[in-house]
Amino acid sequence: MRVISGICKGLPIKAVPGSNTRPTTDKVKESIFNMIGPYFEGGLAVDLFAGSGSLGIEALSRGIDSCIFIEKDAKAIQTIHENLKKCHLEEQAEVFRVDALRAIKAMEKRELTIDLLFLDPPYHKADLYDLVGILAEKGLLSPDAIIMCEHEKTVPLPDHYHEFKLSRRETYGSTVISIYRMLNEEGDLHEENRSSTGQF
Repeated sequence: MRVISGICKGLPIKAVPGSNTRPTTDKVKESIFNMIGPYFEGGLAVDLFAGSGSLGIEALSRGIDSCIFIEKDAKAIQTIHENLKKCHLEEQAEVFRVDALRAIKAMEKRELTIDLLFLDPPYHKADLYDLVGILAEKGLLSPDAIIMCEHEKTVPLPDHYHEFKLSRRETYGSTVISIYRMLNEEGDLHEENRSSTGQF
């Protein structure tokens, strides 16, 4: 794996040892960022089931100000730290070994506003995609937020989570990428406005 574009372009990053996490391939990662970016003008990203941290690191490389990495697996946490160090991005990142629900409660306490959300939970735990609805309900997503869900073909996701509507869905083999954005008052999707609204 490698960082595909931005300030860290070409730097190799490690996958998590073992089979507990499932890395997003470089090909799929490049397609994701072509859909949601490809570059950003600041903002806060959250990589909720971070694995190796590949998606959050790619977002930082492409202009996101800061990223919070959430992961439960100890080997994954170590890999994230190693990859951030390799890319010299430690100062722009926070890494927490905690489950996603506890992380959301902590973010709510801190009154964070998320501009870019990556949600790639274990494929067999389909109910974890409902966390998008919880984040929206708690007001943790900015009006211009982009939500990226990676899931299996066999896991159907809804057309909307509260005000966030499915804007694009692409299939790569058995993997599906679903992108959600908020509708404005006219019923159109918000434009990609990557203003920096996130804070630590």
